[in-house]
Amino acid sequence: MDTLNIRDAKDVEDAVRAAIASEQPLEIIGHGGKRLIGQPMATNALLDLSALNAVVAYEPSELIITVQAGAPLADVLSLIDSRNQQFAFEPINTSALLGTPDIGTIGGMIGAGLAGPRRIRAGGARDHLLGAHAVSGFGDSFKAGGKVVKNVTGYDLCKLLAGSWGTLAVMTEVTLKVMPRPESERTLMLRGLDDVAANRAMTAALGSPFDVSGAAHLPNSAFRASAGGFGELGSPGQALTLLRLEGIAASAVHRAAALAAMLAPFGAAELLEDAASTAIWSSLRDVRPFAADGALGAWPVWRIVCPPASGGALGQALARDTGGDVIYDWGGGLIWAALPPKPDAQAALVRSRVNTAGGHATLIRASEQIRRNVDVFHPQPDGLASLSERVRHSFDPKNILNRGRMIRGAAT
Repeated sequence: MDTLNIRDAKDVEDAVRAAIASEQPLEIIGHGGKRLIGQPMATNALLDLSALNAVVAYEPSELIITVQAGAPLADVLSLIDSRNQQFAFEPINTSALLGTPDIGTIGGMIGAGLAGPRRIRAGGARDHLLGAHAVSGFGDSFKAGGKVVKNVTGYDLCKLLAGSWGTLAVMTEVTLKVMPRPESERTLMLRGLDDVAANRAMTAALGSPFDVSGAAHLPNSAFRASAGGFGELGSPGQALTLLRLEGIAASAVHRAAALAAMLAPFGAAELLEDAASTAIWSSLRDVRPFAADGALGAWPVWRIVCPPASGGALGQALARDTGGDVIYDWGGGLIWAALPPKPDAQAALVRSRVNTAGGHATLIRASEQIRRNVDVFHPQPDGLASLSERVRHSFDPKNILNRGRMIRGAAT
């Protein structure tokens, strides 16, 4: 495979124009940390953005940072953490789940658009992307958005780039909102609830005035030999329901006490503070109970998004009918499902149940052979699929960029 190493946006333009002329599709990578997600692509050319790794500008007082797309995510997180700031949407680190090195980039973070537990309060990656410089499938550079929210007028193309998996344009530089890191965090923990009761508890907590920033549930499990960071808390032998509160210390203490009293009908709540709380939410964010080097490392993993009120019943039925294991986040609106291996990763059953619940399911971890034979991303209804294709065509009419990554059969 030919690797095209680029130094700047002009090199990206030249590479895309050459690819159009030769009708050779390009696979776009930073460091390749998420190459195992998506349909396998048929291409002999790799567009390597890893040299675009500079922090262009960081203005902590203005809560914005501008970085090139190939900048390592770990380095950027370390930088903003040194100023007591964070990306509020808690980007997922997929390295444990996929069994890959921790080599994610800012471009990969935006292209994948995978947000963590605070998504329910802070929004997703797209909501924190203020501006972007990118090269379209025409080989032309363009700029979308700006450096402050009020500069965005008309239709904000940035929102399209988030979660597009590199199929619309090659991002070269992005501007993102950062937020102050909370002074304190506390997690209330309920033990022993079944999935549906936990769903009700999480719904009650999220509907309360106590500003809950994380609501997750780990059912008891016969499969997880190690609990992915939760061993000392009793999981996997006992179900855990977790509710996070953040803010200034006095407020977090008061809200935790009030929420514990409100949830008393579900059981007595235990309290995890600061470092212990941070550790457990980091493990949940990165789905470490299903890590590639853990007991379920050989099982396909689905990421299911559904109406939160439906989550408990849907996850419970999936686990029962497949013999699999599930974890709930977003108050039941996000289900991670590790299912026993089958040639189709149990796609027909998963998609049927998820469609009935009004959700969508993405096959995040599976072998290349399974990903060739199964739709990794949830098939869209005809009208929406047609609209999506028109949008993609308007950015990349020759289907040069990451051809076939999101739609099975589109790689040829």
